[in-house]
Amino acid sequence: MSPKLLPLVNTRHGSRSYKTCEYRCANQCDAPTPNTSENEEFATLARRAIARRSVLKATAGTMVLGGLAASPAAAGGKGHGHGHGHRGPKKVGTTEFTSVAPNRKDDVVNAPEFTHDVVIRWGDPVTARAPRFNAYKQTPEAQAQQFGYNNDYVGLIPLDGRRALLSVNHEYTDPELMFPAGMDELTKKKVEMAAHGLAVVAIEKGRKKGSWHTVDPRRSRYNRRVTASTPHQVDGPAAGHPMLRTKADPRGRTILGTFANCSGGTTPWGTTLHGEENFHGYFDASGSLDSTQSAAYARYGINGKGKGWKDVDERFDLTKAPNEPNRFGWVVELDPLDPSAPPVKHTMLGRLKHEGCNVTIAEDGRVVAYTGDDEKGEYIYKFVSRDRYRRDRSPHSRRHNKALLSAGTLYVGKFTGDGTADGLHDGTGTWIPLTSDRKSYVPGMSVAEVLIHTRVAADKVGPTKMDRPEDIEPNPVNGKVYCALTNNSDRGNKFTTDEANPLGTSMVRESLGAPLTAKSGNRNGYVLEITEKGRKTATSFTWDLMLICGDPAAQETYFAGFPKEQVSPISCPDNVAFDAEGNLWISTDGNVLGSNDGLFRVPTEGPERGRVQQFLTVPFGAETCGPLVSPDQLSVFTAVQHPGETDDATFEKPTSTWPHTDAFPRPSVIVSYAK
Repeated sequence: MSPKLLPLVNTRHGSRSYKTCEYRCANQCDAPTPNTSENEEFATLARRAIARRSVLKATAGTMVLGGLAASPAAAGGKGHGHGHGHRGPKKVGTTEFTSVAPNRKDDVVNAPEFTHDVVIRWGDPVTARAPRFNAYKQTPEAQAQQFGYNNDYVGLIPLDGRRALLSVNHEYTDPELMFPAGMDELTKKKVEMAAHGLAVVAIEKGRKKGSWHTVDPRRSRYNRRVTASTPHQVDGPAAGHPMLRTKADPRGRTILGTFANCSGGTTPWGTTLHGEENFHGYFDASGSLDSTQSAAYARYGINGKGKGWKDVDERFDLTKAPNEPNRFGWVVELDPLDPSAPPVKHTMLGRLKHEGCNVTIAEDGRVVAYTGDDEKGEYIYKFVSRDRYRRDRSPHSRRHNKALLSAGTLYVGKFTGDGTADGLHDGTGTWIPLTSDRKSYVPGMSVAEVLIHTRVAADKVGPTKMDRPEDIEPNPVNGKVYCALTNNSDRGNKFTTDEANPLGTSMVRESLGAPLTAKSGNRNGYVLEITEKGRKTATSFTWDLMLICGDPAAQETYFAGFPKEQVSPISCPDNVAFDAEGNLWISTDGNVLGSNDGLFRVPTEGPERGRVQQFLTVPFGAETCGPLVSPDQLSVFTAVQHPGETDDATFEKPTSTWPHTDAFPRPSVIVSYAK
């Protein structure tokens, strides 16, 4: 194991390897917690909610702690989803399927009623100029034309009845799994930079209903790659601010590259949004750090320990380019339909570790966006646009819509527990304004300062610290907003519990089939349901812990009141999506129940609300990303990230070879559909 990967304090994220923790987030969990404010903890609120539910909902069956699940139904039961059955092609939102049992297989395991195809793999051609992939002769020039590494978010932009565009994030790289021994170190760094970023890939429907495959890049004018070196336009109130200016960009309006792109979202006007998350781990320092930026650096976890990219480009050297980190941590908007349009970094949405960003159109036509800051003890944010969405499809209206995220008001969430047992909700909340495009609401900070140092600004107004807010997305059917709070191993220790972050201990399994044992912290995560009061632009809301994740045999778990013996175990919710019926789809990352990560379907309304069913599992060592359900509900896209990323794995001696086309693993996007 590399010295950088040696365990520090054994706080890795769930079942992630130390290798994943190092390459993905620079051992974020082992670093000092950036948020040292005295703001209230969500766990204190959630603890009261769990206590009430223990009285109202507990049954004898929930007290059993042994075995793999509460009953065979938890692993193998069938469910109907939210709907009234189906006629004709099987739609994933309404079709019965048999839940996938927990497993440790080195393969994608679908519900038996479904199958899957690999759509595109790391190294497959994206542009017409892309050479055939050869892992033993990799070059940065080739990788910049090929599908990048570690796919995460997947977006779908329809072109016509048969073709569409996939818009995909490439979050991070693992050189130990990417490169054979003996490859030049500088070349490896250049290839890694080219393997980060985004990809737009044309796909078309296959012969089998629900299947898709890539279009020959020579037949698509849309295909393109965006890498860590691609020019990005900066817009919004902070564009051009001195804190965004560098020697290479004295105007502060053109940023090279995007990286650490985790999740994202698709807009009603046909663009895709991409969060820049763990950007802190990309910057080295050849000498001392700028003392005037030390507090801001610390608040974002920037410490001068990066990936060595300064050997390729000095902008990654904090000593020489102290403002460069300020140019990352934004939401990027990409127009897949216009390959000539540069990606745009929206400063109006604030600078933080964006898991992603998802939007909805309010009753008055304004755009509402939600984003989570994915780190222990960070906050949930909301944005409301100044201008209104135009529904016509004219080029003028599309240009107007592409500027909607450039002006408006940015808010941060404060959650309050109601302390009652009325069964209606677990509390109330307020969206606290931070700044509009013209006026700051944070004393002592300008508009640009709030947007560039959003974490610092939010600390000052008293929001609620959350357990790693990841993907957050409005449900297009019931209008409620759902957020995955993936876990917090320090909850109950460094972070106190509250009604909204209730667990100071959790039940986990060390391996598949092992008994449940108690471990400190919130290890399995929650799914939070937010209901805006009145309108989508409201500044107040109610909230509910729809799911308290874990093994249904553990007492602390809760599945919206649905009988525990009929649900699948679920641990560490990460990304969320919805089908046309309003069912919630949850992908997981870092399962602490001894099994591979998976994708789950959960009805949000009706008699089956809270019925968690595992739809698929990903290969050994992998994380489930994406996910995306096609509008016709015939296809489920999933990004399989870092297969075989275990501490003992190397390119020559892999612990996974999925998708089993080579002697080494290749992160890939798959599509599942009914048999």
